[in-house]
Amino acid sequence: MARILDGKAIQQQILDELRPRIARLAALRRPPGLVAILVGDTPASQLYVASKVKTCRELGMYSEELRLPAAVSTEELLGHIRHFNERDDIDGILVQMPLPKHVDSRAVLLAIRPEKDVDGFHPFNVGQLVANAPAPRACTPAGVMELLRRSGIDPAGAEAVIVGRSDIVGKPMALLLLHAHATVTICHSKTRDLPAVCRRADILVAAMGKPAFITAEFIRPGAVVIDVGINRVTDRAEAERIARGAPAKLAAFEKNGSVLVGDVHPGDAAALAGAYTPVPGGVGPLTIAMLMANTVECAEKRLA
Repeated sequence: MARILDGKAIQQQILDELRPRIARLAALRRPPGLVAILVGDTPASQLYVASKVKTCRELGMYSEELRLPAAVSTEELLGHIRHFNERDDIDGILVQMPLPKHVDSRAVLLAIRPEKDVDGFHPFNVGQLVANAPAPRACTPAGVMELLRRSGIDPAGAEAVIVGRSDIVGKPMALLLLHAHATVTICHSKTRDLPAVCRRADILVAAMGKPAFITAEFIRPGAVVIDVGINRVTDRAEAERIARGAPAKLAAFEKNGSVLVGDVHPGDAAALAGAYTPVPGGVGPLTIAMLMANTVECAEKRLA
């Protein structure tokens, strides 16, 4: 049976390590400060932002939440970002993605000062990642690296395959694994014979946003499988397919009328992988943990 990599337990380790650093900053001058900007009323985005703000407050950090209507203009949003750029008590600015289509997302990312870019998306910080120089790292890939390190999984010399090439997960994940001395392949919708490529992986990272897409034919027995996806399934036939080998998923569907699943088939991962991350409870908690870590590091650089 595969080893389950418990993201919640590792999140707690990271948060516990941050507490004395936060207390030191609060005693020195002030606690770290984070603002989360939410545009529109998408339930998933509201949930994510609420969780981030709640974690900040539990750690003793200062947090603000700015909610803007979906019809907000790019210029109005940029005005708010400029305001927070100038606020001395704000160390990190987070704009919850995705933004409405009429908003220029690139202009928004460019407007955040790199030293307050706790998501690690600003081109300057992306360049620092490419150069393996200090800067805030994209939270989800950074969380995956912490998960591997704290689980005793060394990427050095391993063959790593990433399914998904997004700027948020796939590309930074590839660079972080490359800096950790893995041999890295990035796959996407045009990859030929995707299952065969994935079966080469010692470390397989799924980040394409398709529920239970990675099935047994993609997984080499004994591989480490990192499931970054989070998808809500409401179709019963799809839920039954996903519940094969994972009866708890069908039970959750029966109870709630929907079920959360990753990009990896949970039963197949449990049967074949050497270790894998569950959904929920795997990578998700670490994304929030690394956002907190980035905010504390940004505060330390500004206040020390």
